[in-house]
Amino acid sequence: MVRLSFDQEAWRRGIQAMPLPTDVHEQIEQELRARLLALVAAGADVVLDFSFWSKRARLEYRDLLRPLGVVPVTIYLATPRAVALERMEARSQEHADDYALPADVAAEYFDHFEPPTADEGPLIVLGAAPAAPEPSPSTRSRNVRVAE
Repeated sequence: MVRLSFDQEAWRRGIQAMPLPTDVHEQIEQELRARLLALVAAGADVVLDFSFWSKRARLEYRDLLRPLGVVPVTIYLATPRAVALERMEARSQEHADDYALPADVAAEYFDHFEPPTADEGPLIVLGAAPAAPEPSPSTRSRNVRVAE
């Protein structure tokens, strides 16, 4: 399984501050989309470790993968606001999965997050809400997971 991550890619480029400037974010997204399509075409299982904060963004990726016969599974880690903000505050920027954000930016991101719903497609909820069953293998040709 291959993991694609904005944070990993930014860190690889030497960027150690978030949020990313718009032009850099767009460059990274184009590269990650191309890698995603190539990996899926090669038969690889892929985890998209993106924030996918909006329903629109999640649907765009579903639309991108549909012609390839892939039905992505969204895995949503339901986390209470206080816990999420506390975890962000504890980050120390020591590695690519440890980016820190200013408290006000982290709060704004959390407050504008649109939790995924089952009407968007296959969904597994972990954390505060009960977990939904994973779709059967017959409902997807390849395993592409969208991590929230």
